[in-house]
Amino acid sequence: MKGQSRKRKRARHKKPKKIEESLQPKHSIKHKKKTHQQQNHADQSSASSKPPKSSSSNSSSFLDKMRARLAGGHFRMINEKLYTCTGKEALDYFKGDPELFDMYHTGYQEQMSHWPEQPVNIIIKWLKDHTSSLIVADFGCGDARLAKNVKNKVFSFDLVSNDPSVIACDMSNIPLDPSSVDVAVFCLSLMGTNYASYLQEAYRVLKPSGWLLIAEVKSRFDPNNGGTDPNMFSKAVCELGFTSALKDFSNKMFVVLYFKKKEKQSSKGRKIEWPELKPCIYKRRSDSNAHCLL
Repeated sequence: MKGQSRKRKRARHKKPKKIEESLQPKHSIKHKKKTHQQQNHADQSSASSKPPKSSSSNSSSFLDKMRARLAGGHFRMINEKLYTCTGKEALDYFKGDPELFDMYHTGYQEQMSHWPEQPVNIIIKWLKDHTSSLIVADFGCGDARLAKNVKNKVFSFDLVSNDPSVIACDMSNIPLDPSSVDVAVFCLSLMGTNYASYLQEAYRVLKPSGWLLIAEVKSRFDPNNGGTDPNMFSKAVCELGFTSALKDFSNKMFVVLYFKKKEKQSSKGRKIEWPELKPCIYKRRSDSNAHCLL
């Protein structure tokens, strides 16, 4: 009897096993512990097998930013040069290093990509709304986009020719006969301190009643911000031998001025007071884009 009572007391003092453990066989519990250990080991192995984050992507991004800044700096330098020298000086400048022209136009296209509307497209639409028999002279054509998007015969002129259809020359002396074209176009190309000589050349090659289309950065014709009074500019063009047909200031980035050559020039030889056109200087605003300031 005493032995039985001792056994009962021992049984009372024993800690009860967890229900889950009591219901599972011993080999199952061991397997679970082993699996958990294997998982921890696998996680550690996978973590150690991951290559450390390379700095090459960061370096590449940094180099791209530096290249963009450098390219932007070159564009602004060339752009300022073109606005503050004569056409002849600009022609010689690019002859000395033709790659500068490519650099400039790459930067130019980057700037234009931020504009909601392109002035060349306005001129393209105007030509499409008129007969395709009109012969066009595009002064400062760039990539000759105008010629590539209309059916008209277009003579494309610029300081450097990277396209067989583009004629490299000074805009004040283009290789066309007098009264040989119906439309003369200046699309953001009235650059240079002698811009008046470009307009005089346009007058020379235009037929009587021919059209002169000028698209320019709006700030250049904003007298409230240092720009030229558009009425003074129009007056000078009219004294050259044109009549003002339309002034379109509807776009927030640029203006388009339409003139028609008079049938007869009544004031030939009269001295014209040409207003100064302020240069369009691009200032760096951020790493990705810039804007034109006077």
